[in-house]
Amino acid sequence: GGGGGMAAGGGDFSDLREIKKQLLSVAERSRERGLQHSGKWASELAFALDPLPLSELPPPPALTEEDARDLDAYTLAKSYFDLKEYDRAAYFLRGCKSQKAYFLYMYSRYLSGEKKKDDETVDSLGPLEKGQVKNEALRELRVELSKKHKARELDGFGLYLYGVVLRKLDLVKEAIDVFVEAAHVLPLHWGAWLELCNLITDKEMLKFLSLPDTWMKEFFLAHIYTELQLIEEALQKYQSLIDAGFSKSTYIISQIAVAYHNIRDIDKALSIFNELRKQDPYRIENMDTFSNLLYVRSMKPELSYLAHNLCEIDKYRVETCCVIGNYYSLRSQHEKAALYFQRALKLNPRYLGAWTLMGHEYMEMKNTSAAIQAYRHAIEVNKRDYRAWYGLGQTYEILKMPFYCLYYYRRAHQLRPNDSRMLVALGECYEKLNQLVEAKKCYWRAYAVGDVEKMALVKLAKLHEQLNESEQAAQCYIKYIQDIYSCGELVEHVEVSTAFRYLAQYYFKCKLWDEASACAQKCCAFNDTREEGKALLRQILQLRNQGETSSTDIAAPFFLPASLSANNTPTRRVSPLNLSSVTP
Repeated sequence: GGGGGMAAGGGDFSDLREIKKQLLSVAERSRERGLQHSGKWASELAFALDPLPLSELPPPPALTEEDARDLDAYTLAKSYFDLKEYDRAAYFLRGCKSQKAYFLYMYSRYLSGEKKKDDETVDSLGPLEKGQVKNEALRELRVELSKKHKARELDGFGLYLYGVVLRKLDLVKEAIDVFVEAAHVLPLHWGAWLELCNLITDKEMLKFLSLPDTWMKEFFLAHIYTELQLIEEALQKYQSLIDAGFSKSTYIISQIAVAYHNIRDIDKALSIFNELRKQDPYRIENMDTFSNLLYVRSMKPELSYLAHNLCEIDKYRVETCCVIGNYYSLRSQHEKAALYFQRALKLNPRYLGAWTLMGHEYMEMKNTSAAIQAYRHAIEVNKRDYRAWYGLGQTYEILKMPFYCLYYYRRAHQLRPNDSRMLVALGECYEKLNQLVEAKKCYWRAYAVGDVEKMALVKLAKLHEQLNESEQAAQCYIKYIQDIYSCGELVEHVEVSTAFRYLAQYYFKCKLWDEASACAQKCCAFNDTREEGKALLRQILQLRNQGETSSTDIAAPFFLPASLSANNTPTRRVSPLNLSSVTP
């Protein structure tokens, strides 16, 4: 198979009936082995395609002699397995030789260990002590599976389980190789692809993977582009999958919504989530992401409705706890919010979002040490969680430790190179460490990539002011004012008045009376600069009457844009979108 290159179109979708057959068949095979999530993924995708006539339905998998011998043990064990009695299931599967029964035997032992570990974790001192408890079964499983692997006796499902065991033992490189092998042997099993998504941390690693050429690879690439924040590429892939015939897939719709959430296109993401809720009203997955969006937009009634709604469907799901946590956080009930994020982690200690959100709540409660612990856990679960790195940066900022700050903000910035918030935070850090050249670079870059909070130029201007570079400072303030007015919403920005005050004084020094008086008049519109504006206007009037003309020896090559002449104030007021305290 070719590498995971960035080829635009790929995968053969000409025969959707064949694909539907493959999906129905792998859904059945996954369920027989207790692989619920892969089974569900395949079923949901199959559901998005047209139904097959009776004559074209896939036949049940053929049974071998070995299958027949193990059938009784398998049937009994599977019923125990479905009731989560894993040790009991494994006991009755000892010595089974058929692929299916052997897989269920090993998988039962694996899940038994996981369940014991999770129960331990929940009983221990609360979610922050996680990480000390180990799944005791893993080492034995690895020894047995590696023997089978060497003897080439593992099928696609067996390889998948072997990969999971390796990953749990932190043998990442070996795990990746085994998952790639599993994808080659059984490309239809989504679980193996999904594991690869969690292990591949950058574009370079992806390029060197030798992946099978199959239509499944397209779904994998779209998913991993989303994970790696390569959103444009992801959206292109999803669009081509929709065009190929998967327009009804709720999985794809939810992935597109998550992608828009990741690039902070909030309106687009919200509208897609609302569409998704119409199609799949009892869905709980991804609703935590939906609630993050409602939170950022401060949409209290909608968030409250979502929380109540999910509570009715299933209140013991991690996503539900997360939504309720966000709801309390929006109402500034931070203790209650933290409690719900903790509850989410009791239900699933590997649930990433809750660690980060809990860190934010501890920050609000000024409990920095708990916040640091929570963010560290988030990073343990997923090194790519830029919000946790950013959160750690904020915590150390509160603790006035700028060197630490710098390290964490740098990591966040590497993960989100085009996110202005990371750049502004880095700039502030450099400023505290008195590395002003670096700070200037960061602020300028933040402005260049599109500054969410419209603060970078002001910070840059103030740096220039400090360094007595008055012309550059004035230029920054002018750009800033143009920026603020051009978005049509006169944001209630404290700094607009600061900018006008500086410019008024600057033009005054340059003896450009018209410009100075235009800016001074602007100052009169703001409470904090009104008096200074009036005083300056009086002075200008005096000097004008004394016949001081504009001096020509001071170069002032730039002027206020015409749209900002004194009497032209945009009337539309829109409440600002405040993302400063919020990093959902």
